[in-house]
Amino acid sequence: MTVHAADPSAYRHRDVIPVRRALISVSDKRGLLDLAGALADAGVEIVSTGSTAATIRDAGIEVVDVATVTGFPESLGGRVKTLHPSVHAGLLADLRLESHEQQLAELGIAPFELVVVNLYPFVETVASGAEPATVVENIDIGGPAMVRAAAKNHPNVAIVVEPSAYADVIDAVRTGGTSLSLRQRLAADAFAHTAAYDSAVAAYFASTVVADAAAAPTIADDIQPAATFSPELTVTASLAATLRYGENAHQAAALYALSDGHGIAQATQVHGKEMSYNNYVDADAAVRAAYDFDEPAVAVIKHANPCGIAVGAPDASDPIASAHIRAHACDPVSAFGGVIAANRPVTLGMAESIRDIFTEVVVAPAFDQEALEILSAKKNIRLLTLPADFAPASRELKQISGGYLVQDADRFDGFDPATWSLVAGEPATDTVLADLAFAWKACRAVKSNAILLAAQGASVGVGMGQVNRVDSCHLAVQRAGDRAAGSVAASDAYFPFADGLQVLLDAGIRTIVQPGGSIRDAEVIAAANAAGATMYFTGERHFFH
Repeated sequence: MTVHAADPSAYRHRDVIPVRRALISVSDKRGLLDLAGALADAGVEIVSTGSTAATIRDAGIEVVDVATVTGFPESLGGRVKTLHPSVHAGLLADLRLESHEQQLAELGIAPFELVVVNLYPFVETVASGAEPATVVENIDIGGPAMVRAAAKNHPNVAIVVEPSAYADVIDAVRTGGTSLSLRQRLAADAFAHTAAYDSAVAAYFASTVVADAAAAPTIADDIQPAATFSPELTVTASLAATLRYGENAHQAAALYALSDGHGIAQATQVHGKEMSYNNYVDADAAVRAAYDFDEPAVAVIKHANPCGIAVGAPDASDPIASAHIRAHACDPVSAFGGVIAANRPVTLGMAESIRDIFTEVVVAPAFDQEALEILSAKKNIRLLTLPADFAPASRELKQISGGYLVQDADRFDGFDPATWSLVAGEPATDTVLADLAFAWKACRAVKSNAILLAAQGASVGVGMGQVNRVDSCHLAVQRAGDRAAGSVAASDAYFPFADGLQVLLDAGIRTIVQPGGSIRDAEVIAAANAAGATMYFTGERHFFH
């Protein structure tokens, strides 16, 4: 396609442009009447569509229906309203050019100086669980076309996509018109808005293509999980906060939140100092760990690794308080200055157990009032509540130089220890098997190479982030001390040799769960049998880098 541009010398400079005619079509009616009233008071002609026009008219404000402008009725159930030259010529005419101005006059079309449009609530419709037909009807066509047209023509038109910008526009209208700098800023917001919208639509259609991978009994290089990935990746987020600094003090940093996100980026801070970059990283890791469990659970995180993870004791009167006490007991030294996440509201009992521990952040679905009062007495502790619709992401994105890696999130959907293979020793009792199941889930939150020791639904020793599995085994045993004997062990990936397993066996551990799949599985199994130990293979690993 050839784009014909005018001679640069033909353009006339335009900075402040008075607003004489505005086009308004909004799904989000917040602030609409304040805006329309201010425009009417300033003598601006308002052109509008459908329910927006009805709302403005019902408030006693004069409005022109878009059908009057186009000479064509809204049709096809509202699918066609503004897709007409009488609208888009008024949006796209570049009045810096005399030729455009003359052509508009010949066509009898008046230009717009202001466009206020926000789009059909597609993301909210998907989140509501609506049927596909309803979702599709909430894909806006005319709205994005108007937004992009006005944004492209920002030297002449101000485009507004968010009610939060109405105040700036009202001030501009009252003081003579919109400035070029304001129109440029609004155009940037508009293009980001439509990009996020299109990204959400693309993600929805990609997610509807579901392919189930066949379960495999062992880890193998030739396993190919079925998945569908879009040929284009668009990630659009809004600036939520400028942070004091990044991972280190010399690094600038900011938080951007996805418009359709439901995670730690959308959490509400109810107390404390502003969140830091590292706070967000650790809080996300803590939430990830705590929410692996259906039972009341707490994770204590330091530098993105667990100091301890636990579920509440079965007989506890306050399960979430019990979970915190047990998680903290795993490694109290490392928990100093840590981040705590709970998958249940923080109770008075849990707050009392946290009160005397130096803690950076506590994140939970809610805080009981008594708990909030106790923890708020600590000036600097950051208290965050997760959004009501919190849900772990289904896919994960990681930046590498020159691109991004995207993968399905590592989840425990359909988790069932009954599918594990007993490869050594006698079957575990139900109680011990429950501890193995806990250890296997908790181990996923530990950076690889990962070894986690557990007893009675609580971690007692963690070996993480080592470059060989033997060192991780030594570290887990060392941290557990006397608690190692009689505990159970989980390994996030197979033992390539029997030496790592032997470290656990020498510490008195007699029940182990691991993925299996090593070419030396036989010698590892032989070492377990020689020690009279029970060992299960899960058939899947849980690396975490």
